[in-house]
Amino acid sequence: MNRNSFSNLFESSYFRIFNYLLRWTVLVIPIALVIGSSVAFFLWLLNLSVHFRFSHPWILYFLPLAGIDIHLFYKFYGKSSEKGNNLIIDEIHTPGGGIPKRMAPLVLGATIISQLFGGSVGREGTAVQMGGSIASFFGRLFKLNERDTTTLLIAGVSAGFGAVFGTPLAGTIFALEVLTIGRIQYDAIVPCIIASIFADQTVAFCGIHHTVYHIDPFVTNRPFAFLPITFDLLLLIKIVFASALFGLTSYFFAELAHGIKNLALRLIKITWLIPVAGGLIVIALVLLTGRQDYLSLGVEPQFADSVTIPSAFHADGAFAFSWLWKIIYTTITLGTGYKGGEVTPLFYIGATLGNTLSTLLDAPVGLFAALGFIAVFAGATNTPLACTFMGIELFGGQYALYFAVACFTAYYFSGHSGIYTSQRIGSPKTFNANHTGETQIGHSVRRRRKKLSEFLSRYKNQ
Repeated sequence: MNRNSFSNLFESSYFRIFNYLLRWTVLVIPIALVIGSSVAFFLWLLNLSVHFRFSHPWILYFLPLAGIDIHLFYKFYGKSSEKGNNLIIDEIHTPGGGIPKRMAPLVLGATIISQLFGGSVGREGTAVQMGGSIASFFGRLFKLNERDTTTLLIAGVSAGFGAVFGTPLAGTIFALEVLTIGRIQYDAIVPCIIASIFADQTVAFCGIHHTVYHIDPFVTNRPFAFLPITFDLLLLIKIVFASALFGLTSYFFAELAHGIKNLALRLIKITWLIPVAGGLIVIALVLLTGRQDYLSLGVEPQFADSVTIPSAFHADGAFAFSWLWKIIYTTITLGTGYKGGEVTPLFYIGATLGNTLSTLLDAPVGLFAALGFIAVFAGATNTPLACTFMGIELFGGQYALYFAVACFTAYYFSGHSGIYTSQRIGSPKTFNANHTGETQIGHSVRRRRKKLSEFLSRYKNQ
């Protein structure tokens, strides 16, 4: 083989592809191992804190004091870390100040404190922020250029999400899909899937086990047997109707969370009193309902009759309005400054709403709990493809058609809303003359808030 042949080999597209894959594999694996180990440590601490609260329920009454601690930590040490997931999304879109190293330990500690004292928060936000912060640190350590640092940040999000839920495929797609509505950033897919798989396996190696969910078998009917279709059409119609409600619930959750945060800032001028007020309201709600089911994650039962995500997969496993109570608890907790994620509470909201709708629609309870589990999340984060994959990973592939229908229906019915205000709008969900040309979710939120304020002003003046 002559010199020109060697030159052509090294300049070929195949060699460049091989070099790209090898480079990102070597770069991402050690970072994924660190992120996976950090997430495993976080999940271990989370389990300890939840069970400690179960054994010492009186600790709830110290929630306002815990809120002050969290507020002061972020005020004096947090700086830009206060923006959480939105900071990571902004940094990916418009690289600038970077992700501070302190974000990972701050959000870990704040989430554990919130969970320990009974705050209704999740865990995805913590894992994603830890993944982004660790990835950003390694980007600076390796002196990567701006484009590679951005790719590494996306991979960090993928690793954190995939590891915390045990869903590496969903984690991969989530990191690519959550950045911009209607667009997926495929150029980062290889680093993302490598990072997500290795981080997830690291968590498993550390002995951390994820909750196993199960959809009980059910009999399908074909009332329209004369039609050339292979699925239960009536069941599919019920799923579409329920999924529209899941999407509207996502919209309600996101708008209420943003609204409570802004209302608290407007009404309470002394900022450290905001978490105090939120903590006192949560305590009052517990005393009012006489139940602690809606605190914390809602995954493990505190008592035999507790309403949890797993219990929602069975008949009589939730009350008719468990989903509404969880919305109220979670939006108050997060809106007044406590830290954690929204996703696990969204799982709870969706699963319990699915349980309620299954009774009303005479549908399989396990299936509808699973559909609500992923569809409310899809609507609130605008990630229907990732949530479809999550359904397949968590509940099995035999219901993939129903998962996709539920997630995409909820996605459309949630409108231009969402829990991440920095999320860009790359492709509007509908093209019509009424589309205002907004480029990110935060703009849509502010427009709706302005319209509501104008409406209330006109109503007062009448």
